[in-house]
Amino acid sequence: MISYNQKGCLKMEFRIGNDGAIVLPPLHITIIAIIIIILLVRWSKQLETKRYRVFFYFLISTYIAPMYSHSTKGGSFELWIPLGFIVVFFSLFRSERNHPSKMKAGILGFCLAIYQIILKYVG
Repeated sequence: MISYNQKGCLKMEFRIGNDGAIVLPPLHITIIAIIIIILLVRWSKQLETKRYRVFFYFLISTYIAPMYSHSTKGGSFELWIPLGFIVVFFSLFRSERNHPSKMKAGILGFCLAIYQIILKYVG
């Protein structure tokens, strides 16, 4: 069954019997995940050896961490940075065996990290 959740996004839910259900993420997130997987597989095929490293560069560059935290009576504030991308960028920058596919995967992970940071501030 396809329905809308409370935020107005499409939600896919498959009932299993009377008690169970498989709930997939919203449709736009599912489409973005499929596109990311297709891009990473395509870029990994461009490498001659150690093709799995593209996926590691992507996963590491999606990591975000709080850099500064301040709390008051009114609430708290945290400043988030894409720490994983910074690590990946500097490791690729100083490496002699730098391949464009690895940098593309890092930038794609950086985009996902920015999306996570925006969700932290908006949500």
